Parts: sequence; structure tokens; C-alpha cells
Amino acid sequence: MRCAVLGDPVAHSLSPVLHRAGYAALGLDWEYDARRVPSGGLPEFLATLDGFWRGLSLTMPLKREAVPLADDVSGRAALVGAANTLVLSDGAVQADNTDLPGAVAAVRERYAGPVTAGTVLGGGATAASTGLALCELGATRVTLLVRTPARAAETAAAIRRHASRPEVVVGSLAEDRPTGEVLVSTVPVAAQTAGLVARCADIGVVFEALYDPWPTPLAAAVGERVLVGGLDLLVHQAALQFELFTGRPAPLVAMREAGEAALAGRGSGA
Repeated sequence: MRCAVLGDPVAHSLSPVLHRAGYAALGLDWEYDARRVPSGGLPEFLATLDGFWRGLSLTMPLKREAVPLADDVSGRAALVGAANTLVLSDGAVQADNTDLPGAVAAVRERYAGPVTAGTVLGGGATAASTGLALCELGATRVTLLVRTPARAAETAAAIRRHASRPEVVVGSLAEDRPTGEVLVSTVPVAAQTAGLVARCADIGVVFEALYDPWPTPLAAAVGERVLVGGLDLLVHQAALQFELFTGRPAPLVAMREAGEAALAGRGSGA
């Protein structure tokens, strides 16, 4: 059976490392690689797949583009308005979103305290899933700090769809100060200016969705505060994907160790 991660760019992805480690731990003769698929290219790619393909992991810019292409959309993917997972079975495409529950698990692994409010930096598909994760953790107010407020409308609408009906506020990434117990960053390193890092200094839990490059300016400034890293999110969402693809419990420890080793290798120049 074959699986892959799709996106553009995708060469940096650790998903192949994690999934292959899972296959090896369970003795599965499966393949998993990375394929560059640009925006608009997903329909053509899906049309080339044969019956040996079982699952696809999606990264930017394909998460929102995938939803209308699926034959079946899970409640999570419909809520987020984006899918990071496509399960292929008997010619049908099932869309799901493991970023949302993966983000909840990643936070709870590092932080057991209350979440009444939180701030998300960025307004894309990952911001939608992590904003909804904050609601799952108990937040009744979610602030989105973005560069272009109009482009965050879809993400704000997704978070407002949560059953708890949270208050969603959209502010300026360049000027406004984050609030709440948890800060989630989905913005690139280039956007993590010294001013932004300083304005985030009072938030007790920093959830950095990136894992490469590492550490990001926000992660490096955490100090004694709680840090939830991008690898935490990647491992937990990948474990859920692994189970959807294979029907087997994911070997979480083996997958995490493989990811940590791969990141350490990159940091050493290996």
C-alpha cells in the first residue's frame, strides 16, 4: 500500500519520517513519500492514483482545496473547512482533519491548566484548526492576529461554528497584543519580528506550529514558560492519520523518536 504527503513546498516535511517509522515498528510493508503538488494540482494528482494508494497527508496550500474534491467529508473537516487527510478506499475519497484533535492532544501533553481564551497568529487553514482546538480546550474567546483582516474571514467563520459559539476577534499582527492563556503561532519566521515576540512575552503557553526551522524566534524566547512545539502537533496529527490509513494503533513513541532524530540531524547539518 502507498501513502504520501502533498504540498508546495513539501521537501522539508517530516511526515515521511514519522509514517515510515510507524510502518517499521509494526512490520508493515507500506510506502510513504513526499510529492510536490501546487495549488490547483490536486484533482490531476488524484486522477493518477491506482488501487494501491491508501492515504494522503496534505499541507499548504491544499487543505482547503481538498474539501470539495472528497466524496465524504468528516464532521471535523467540515467544521474547519479544510482537510489535512484524505483516505482512499474502493475508489472513494474521504476527507478528514487530524490537525484539530492533534492540536488538542499536543497542548494537553504539555499543559494541564485552564484555557478560557487564546490568541492565534495567522489566518490560514492551520489557524482555523488550532483556533477550534482552543475552543475544544475550553476557550470562549479566540483572537486572530493577522496581516490582512479580510483574508481571515474564512478562518474566523470556522471558529465561530464551534458548538460553544465562541467570541472571535480579528486584530492586527503588527500592532495588537495577544491575550489569553495560550498563544498559537502559525505565521512564518519572517513575520516573527522582535516587536511581535515582545508583545507575546506575557502569554504563559506558547504553541509554535512550525518545526522547521527550529527554534523560531517565538520558541527561542519562551524561557520558563510552557512550549508546545510544531513536532508535538505533527506527531499527534500523524498518529491519527496513521490509524485512519492502516486501521492499526499508531506507535506514537517510535514516530516521535524518529521525528526528534531527524530534526536533530538537520540542526547538526547532517
